[in-house]
Amino acid sequence: MLRFVFLYICCFGLASAAAPAPEIPDPAAVAAAERAFAAALARDHGLDAGQVMAVLAGARYQQSVIDAITRPAEAKPWKEYRPIFVTERRTEDGAAFLDANADVLKRIGAEYGVPPELIVTILGVETNYGRMTGRYRVVDALTTLAFYYPPRQDFFRGELAQLFLLKSPSFPYAPDTLTGSYAGAMGWGQFMPSSIAKFARDGDGDGKVDLWNSLPDIAASVANYFVAHGWQKDGPVALRATVAPNARPIGPGSLEPVFPLQQLVEWGYTIDVKLDPMTPATLVTLDGADGPETWITFENFYAISRYNRSPLYSLAVYQLSQAIAARAAENAAP
Repeated sequence: MLRFVFLYICCFGLASAAAPAPEIPDPAAVAAAERAFAAALARDHGLDAGQVMAVLAGARYQQSVIDAITRPAEAKPWKEYRPIFVTERRTEDGAAFLDANADVLKRIGAEYGVPPELIVTILGVETNYGRMTGRYRVVDALTTLAFYYPPRQDFFRGELAQLFLLKSPSFPYAPDTLTGSYAGAMGWGQFMPSSIAKFARDGDGDGKVDLWNSLPDIAASVANYFVAHGWQKDGPVALRATVAPNARPIGPGSLEPVFPLQQLVEWGYTIDVKLDPMTPATLVTLDGADGPETWITFENFYAISRYNRSPLYSLAVYQLSQAIAARAAENAAP
């Protein structure tokens, strides 16, 4: 997220509500956990346990990481969350970025079937187009969360392990040289180590993946992330629903589209766009500035949500991408 401190997930499923700060574990317990971690990497992946321990020994506990992860922006209601993301400045900057990099973005968009304005929006929301990729050493952030944040220690130990496993001819970076967000996300698209391993792509054909300096690599990686999570070319994302007075209540659930659209219509939720009645869909109701807003969301909304599990994030990204595309078209008009 313009990482304005709001990115606490970025492709990676952290909690979506504020949590109390945990107590700092006993140093002896942390040391034992680090030794077990290094031994597991040696046993399971053939790494040198001594070298792993040397990197961990150089890592520094960061209290600000713990502070940040317990204050997610997604705890805000939609009426307060949306104005943070969908702004005039963000829209104008996104349209300018789209125009300045049109050739690369159109090529990547056509190759993956992902709209260029959506790729641009992710880069703008996550890092302000590469201007704010994070100031933490990734090994510091992940070590802090892996050994000093019990609520998500399993997740972050997995990410820390993947950080050690990333180095390869296509990603030639030592784990203790990388910088990123407080959650350990890296590059313009804020990819966690596991997402780099699974989804990062070489978009410029040089045999390497550079998520900091190569826009083709960055854009291809973001687009591939969406495709890998079910993005459907030219498919719907989210449409505001009209709710009948006697509509059947549907409680909060998964963002996965599990209902045929026709079923939602029969239950009292309608849209003014004609789609295949069997299109998978679901409902999202948010606390808008003028009262509850109910949205029918589709597979592409779910794909965006794999970047950040909050429906607020997904809807803000989608609305900003629409605003950027519209502004770019206005700017290009004679």
